[in-house]
Amino acid sequence: MPGILLTQDSTFIIGPITKLLGYVMEGIFFVIDKIGIPNIGLAIILFTIVMYLLMMPLTIKQQKYSKLSAKMNPELQAIQAKYKNKKDNDSMMAMQAETQALYAKYGVSPTGSCVQLLIQLPIMWALYRVIYNMPAYVSSIKNTFFPLVDNLIKQAGSSEFIQSFTNAGMFAKQFENESFTSGVTTYVQNTFIDVLNRASTAEWLSIKDKFPALSADVDNTLSLLDRYNNFIGLNIANSPSFTLKEALSAGAYGMVIAALAIPVLAAVTQWLNVKLMPQQNTNSDNEQQNTMMQSMKMMNMMMPIMSAFFCYTLPAGVGLYWVAGAVVRSIQQIVINKHIDKMDLDEVIRKNSDKAKKKMEKAGVRAEKLNAYANMNTRNVSASNKPSRPSMTQEEKDEAVRKSTEYYSKNAKPGSIAAKANMVKQYNEKNNK
Repeated sequence: MPGILLTQDSTFIIGPITKLLGYVMEGIFFVIDKIGIPNIGLAIILFTIVMYLLMMPLTIKQQKYSKLSAKMNPELQAIQAKYKNKKDNDSMMAMQAETQALYAKYGVSPTGSCVQLLIQLPIMWALYRVIYNMPAYVSSIKNTFFPLVDNLIKQAGSSEFIQSFTNAGMFAKQFENESFTSGVTTYVQNTFIDVLNRASTAEWLSIKDKFPALSADVDNTLSLLDRYNNFIGLNIANSPSFTLKEALSAGAYGMVIAALAIPVLAAVTQWLNVKLMPQQNTNSDNEQQNTMMQSMKMMNMMMPIMSAFFCYTLPAGVGLYWVAGAVVRSIQQIVINKHIDKMDLDEVIRKNSDKAKKKMEKAGVRAEKLNAYANMNTRNVSASNKPSRPSMTQEEKDEAVRKSTEYYSKNAKPGSIAAKANMVKQYNEKNNK
């Protein structure tokens, strides 16, 4: 049912992927529950490891592309420098042909990294949706809210009461939905669980104060949730910012360290990720490329700070996923770097070049024709840059003859032999300079 956050995501592309990943999370939690350690934090870590291992082929392909691009970059810069400030059609065609031949030689595409990113983005977003909304995908976690939710719904004024909770505003449309106001059971239950799933400890305790008859249900639900959410003494359902405030007000300085651990680890692991990634050369003659590289470098510097901020404000479970993902990526990066460093890139380039030629021939494009463009003589290109002289009309030619005749006839009678002799003399002097 669209709009209910507890209900599994139904958006285009993301929805099916999220549902599939939800089955993976359900399976992981089922296994660790059977062996006696039903912990959401552990499930998130195992889930992250499994998903990154499944995406390993894409990661290897992306890093291989980065390595080949770094090796190709000097040749690409040389082509760009060769045609710098040449905007005529022949030069542009020659530059495009040489660039195309270079990409074919290395077996990479100008949009190669973008394609890999576009494939991974829906998966990463789906991962986030599963972790941020665990009760929608793990039935045993959803069941912990019962029978509390059913009994709470029956209490007069319960709907208005939970709408006063801090995070209830994000579900305002659900409370106004016709399915809620008409009392559709599943819809109402899901809406209550959505709010309770993001309620603070103080808000949970306020339910006992408002509805004393539900005290036992609240205690039982909190006991189960604490068992699931407790990860090394930290309630991963709460955000580090909330935990920090509670710890400072209670004087529990040990919890202050625990609250700050995830944001700090997020920043450190993200910084390590950036350092392990293949670095592009920023000393290019192409000003636009240099600007793009500098922007990328600045973004890489900002990423650790942004990671710390997001993990400080979001539930600790999301931060734990972020940290676990960064650690797995770092280990992957080290392994992939060693694997790629052992590769004979020259042999890879040769194979890619052969594949590109076969592909072009299959498409009806002869490789010789492309190579002819790629090997176009620079002198020919330079010659083509010279502006062509515009053709003169007959009237302009007559006017030019008249002016030249007047010039050469100075101090001589027009039409005389002397005037003609001066014209020949001036012409010879001009062409012998």
